[in-house]
Amino acid sequence: MLTITDFINILRTYYKSPLVHMDELEEHKIETWRDVLKEKARSLVSIEPDASLFEAIKTLIHSKVHRLPVINPNTGNVLYILTHKRILRFLFLYYYDLPHPNYLSKTLRELRIGTYENIATTTPNTPLIMALNQFVERRVSALPVIDDKGRVVDIYAKFDVINLASEKTYNNLDISIKKALEHRDQWFEGVLKCTLDDTLESVMERIVKAEVHRLVVVDEDGCVIGVISLSDILNYLVLRPMGLEKSNKENQMVSHVLEDTEEETLEESQKEFD
Repeated sequence: MLTITDFINILRTYYKSPLVHMDELEEHKIETWRDVLKEKARSLVSIEPDASLFEAIKTLIHSKVHRLPVINPNTGNVLYILTHKRILRFLFLYYYDLPHPNYLSKTLRELRIGTYENIATTTPNTPLIMALNQFVERRVSALPVIDDKGRVVDIYAKFDVINLASEKTYNNLDISIKKALEHRDQWFEGVLKCTLDDTLESVMERIVKAEVHRLVVVDEDGCVIGVISLSDILNYLVLRPMGLEKSNKENQMVSHVLEDTEEETLEESQKEFD
């Protein structure tokens, strides 16, 4: 599976400075990228069509991936691609046909779902190459952009990196985050946020309806205090009752933070971008 993380790693490998022109990356062959990225390669995680939805969710979270191919064991063909987003949407759509657990009406302050320590952020003036480094080194999928008072003013996600390829602007990665976000072609409604006083049900509804991968948790002044992601919610809803949930410490490493979480495959990203 070719992902935006692979593209970011390619950029980090080839980029030296704005004065050193990179080869036309879009003309590279996949074989070239496989050779360059072989030391970072991971085994493909997949599942068979007869597996349960529970097994799929457990595999997604425990394997720290966000794209799970459903592969026909006889032909090796990919039948579907399961994602956190699609699974949570399915659960939400059928929510009214299921028993309503009491914890859905509890607040994030009570449940403490999400990541609330060591949040990776960036500023409008941060060089883009530093943000790309953070994506890989901190294993995060999005960086809340904060002002000098810690208030969230924007967000730079792995998905935004695809704009560098579509506009062929990857030869200068020393530009600021603010400048890079000016190339965001799609309509942007602003950073989707929540507070610790929002209920889990309202958070789920906001994520599903907005079709996003995470909400930034802010305080009364709009300052970033945490992030709640799709994997956090699925981990709590599905794995926790079975005693298979990731611990809080592990979640702080992999929830908003999954290396593959919330990143799109290059093919799917480009399709959504177009």
